[in-house]
Amino acid sequence: MSLAERIKQLPFEVRQYLLITGNYWAFTLTDGALRMLVVLHFHQLGYSPLEVAMLFLFYEAFGVVTNLVGGWLGARLGLNRTMNAGLALQILALAMLMVPASALTVPWVMAAQALSGIAKDLNKMSAKSAVKVLVPRDSPGAGSALYRWVAILTGSKNALKGAGFFLGGLLLTLIGFQGAVGVMALMLIGVLSLSLVRLKADLGRQKRKPKFTEVFSSSKAINVLSAARLCLFASRDVWFVVALPVFLYDQHGWSHWTVGGLLAIWVIGYGGVQTQAPRLTGLVKGGARGITAFWALALAGLPALLALLPLAEVGWLVVGLLAFGVLFAINSSWHSYLIVHYARADGVSMDVGFYYMANAMGRLLGTLLSGWVYQVFGLAACLWISAALVAASALMALALPREAKAS
Repeated sequence: MSLAERIKQLPFEVRQYLLITGNYWAFTLTDGALRMLVVLHFHQLGYSPLEVAMLFLFYEAFGVVTNLVGGWLGARLGLNRTMNAGLALQILALAMLMVPASALTVPWVMAAQALSGIAKDLNKMSAKSAVKVLVPRDSPGAGSALYRWVAILTGSKNALKGAGFFLGGLLLTLIGFQGAVGVMALMLIGVLSLSLVRLKADLGRQKRKPKFTEVFSSSKAINVLSAARLCLFASRDVWFVVALPVFLYDQHGWSHWTVGGLLAIWVIGYGGVQTQAPRLTGLVKGGARGITAFWALALAGLPALLALLPLAEVGWLVVGLLAFGVLFAINSSWHSYLIVHYARADGVSMDVGFYYMANAMGRLLGTLLSGWVYQVFGLAACLWISAALVAASALMALALPREAKAS
């Protein structure tokens, strides 16, 4: 029996899940590659770390707005339409970067990054919300199945994002900036064509038309979890987005593809750990409050320890950051499950959109701090701030409800 025939025999929900995951994979591969291309290419052109960080300002800022508006649009129009819109906008963003090098001014690149930020968060919000819709709520073990589906989707996405980091550094070395952007645009055109034909219409669309004011959650659990998520992702990006690649390139003389390769290994490993998060979080007994606080506190000590070590010894830095990736992956995957668990069944995209708005605000804060703090104070200061942000996330988790035990 051929692979195509086996796929046809799968339940409809599983086939839709596979298609959504494939869309998410392809998008994430180009998103990771584009980020690495922009960081390395423009730093090579002489941009300071803060100037490189500013190139991502609109990428992150528009993500904040997109998650709010995108969740509302998903509930009104259907998640298939918001996902396809994300793919189309990413193609447009890539096309904007294919202009001659002389036209790649800062405003132009920031505009392209703004479109890419909108596209990324439309795609992610649609994929995460669709899982809640596709998992049968009344089936035995629905909670465990939901956690597994979310963990697989999130973990595999991050593994592909890591591969994208490596791909970006490699393509920049082999075929240059414009060639790399062109290859990625062609790939996404093929993915969008398949999605337009195969993805179910009206997936996740509400029967009634929700008001825009409903995107602001009235749930204490979702609001607390969103605040904790903001601090968690700011703690990662304060060293990961600009500070670490520039530090390795400038202070240790690493090549483009070597820097991309390390970040790729980090994110691929991070994604692999996320797929195993249901087993790992189950090792800690208790409800959502205890599990969330425990893993956040376990994470907070690592960047503080790294800040105390001699960063001139790159081996210590690499080992410490890999350990950070393991603990961060567990925290992130558990958070991703909790938001889907807490979200309303009817209107899931609005709750998920609000939550990922906080996620985008955390990335925005971390990105700006990564460029400014590294330029003024260095990498050790970025690591101290990372530790403080994770500790704040742990404290916020103490306000979560006790239910939603790990399966």
